[in-house]
Amino acid sequence: MSHSHRNFRVGGSSHKCVMQLINPKLEWDIALHGLLFWASMGFLMPVGIIFVKMSALDVNQARRKALFYVHAFLQGVSVVIATAGAILSLRSFENSFNNHHQRIGLVLYVAIWIQAIVGLLRPRTGAKRRTTWYLVHWILGTAISLLGVINIYSGIIAYRVKTSKGTWLWSILFTAQVSLIAFLYLFIDKWVHLQEQNIPPSSSSSGSDSRSELPVVASDSGLGGAVIVHGETQKQLMVLEPCSKRNALRNLFD
Repeated sequence: MSHSHRNFRVGGSSHKCVMQLINPKLEWDIALHGLLFWASMGFLMPVGIIFVKMSALDVNQARRKALFYVHAFLQGVSVVIATAGAILSLRSFENSFNNHHQRIGLVLYVAIWIQAIVGLLRPRTGAKRRTTWYLVHWILGTAISLLGVINIYSGIIAYRVKTSKGTWLWSILFTAQVSLIAFLYLFIDKWVHLQEQNIPPSSSSSGSDSRSELPVVASDSGLGGAVIVHGETQKQLMVLEPCSKRNALRNLFD
């Protein structure tokens, strides 16, 4: 760690102020650590959640499977990147865990590996343990995503305090990204509902309604005769099939 010495006067006396300056190598490691965890928990994991949410709403089986595999791939890559960031932290930083950023980071690192193992142990659809598995997987994923966003913000603050550099631009860009992902997550829930707004009434129901309003004139030829249906634009001849005795009696007393 390098130091810079400056003299200044207070109340007529001279004082020496010792300012600690960060080693350029350490500053680079801090920036790389933040970049790795942003890529892992701030970008790939939330995007992976978006893909699996899309797969749940897609009716095409091939697309559903493809979206699920994209989700699994992104989550796997994010775990690898987070592991690289954790190794860098252990090798380059003082890990006394006396602040919230380091404590949350430790919890997150353990949680993402538990989540990865839970994902690999996914039961098949219809299995008894499927509901329990889904609940655990969803709770862990949601908690990791929220804590990851919080820890990235605390990391930006820690970087500003450590290096005395402005970080307002990174805060704005990350806030915009989180807002966009949150919007997409909520929009997917409404996508099916939006599509249903443009579907006209079914032709079958409208056709049955129109037929019920048409006048009907029956012939006098008995049960084996015909029914003439008069419409505005056409005339249909519908042949009646003989009914069984039971149906005939039931119709008589209805």
